[in-house]
Amino acid sequence: MKRITLALTGASGMAYGLRLLECLLDADREVDLLVSQAARVVARQELDLILPADNAALVEALRLRFAGGMLRAYADKEWFAPAASGSNPAQAMVVCPCSMGSLAAIAQGLAENLLQRAADVMLKERRPLILVPRETPFSLIHLRNMTTLAEAGATILPANPGFYHRPGDVAAVVDFVVARILDQLGMEHALLPRWGA
Repeated sequence: MKRITLALTGASGMAYGLRLLECLLDADREVDLLVSQAARVVARQELDLILPADNAALVEALRLRFAGGMLRAYADKEWFAPAASGSNPAQAMVVCPCSMGSLAAIAQGLAENLLQRAADVMLKERRPLILVPRETPFSLIHLRNMTTLAEAGATILPANPGFYHRPGDVAAVVDFVVARILDQLGMEHALLPRWGA
């Protein structure tokens, strides 16, 4: 089973991260979930969803929504989590949604919490790191941080949905972005029709 680290941060767009989690678990993937405190605030604001701070309670709450795969959650300072070491990294890491604060910390090589350390591990081990910023407009600082990360090997995949597939609702708009993430992970999906197919 392919293990993927999924981090949810405090950027707007929590629906992207949760839909991605659903798709990963539906595909029977092993997911190590990292949730920032700000992500909990955004989940409540945007989706009326409470993401408990306790790891076991968080997994239990998400299992009521999503089945399949294997889900584990790790706390902000859980330094013995697999994602914290290059000796046991996941095959890939996705930060979705990715706040500009998290993106900046990763770009500068900070490792003050598990999310930042896990991203740092992915870069140093040359494993796929996909960052899904949801911000507009981008400042010059944002753009320089994204350039630094792209040069270091990260994939910058802004949450910019397309409309050529004529989405009929918000769920279809969310699925467009999630489909692009799954494509980057090399995972099969049927979230939207392929161009020219």
